Amino acid sequence: MRVEYHPAVEAELAEIRDYYNERSPGLGAAFIDEFERQVLALAAAPERWMVVTRDIRRCLMRRFPYIIYFRRVDAELVRITVVKHQRRHPQYGRDRE
Repeated sequence: MRVEYHPAVEAELAEIRDYYNERSPGLGAAFIDEFERQVLALAAAPERWMVVTRDIRRCLMRRFPYIIYFRRVDAELVRITVVKHQRRHPQYGRDRE
């Protein structure tokens, strides 16, 4: 399964990585590693994750309090639309395609 990212996701990941690196050197890399593991898991079995609205699903990260929103575009493509903190407003990024 191929994975595609919304253009805003790269900026979100960089901001989160930098935040964690300021708190503790190397923690940002640990965040990115976990993010990549979660993306592999959701790409392997996209139907496993909870539907939020319409075709948008969410995947909770284990170690960090972040949610990955994604949608299955077709049988071979998953699109990551949002990476957000769990305390951020529930509607944040939901309008992204």
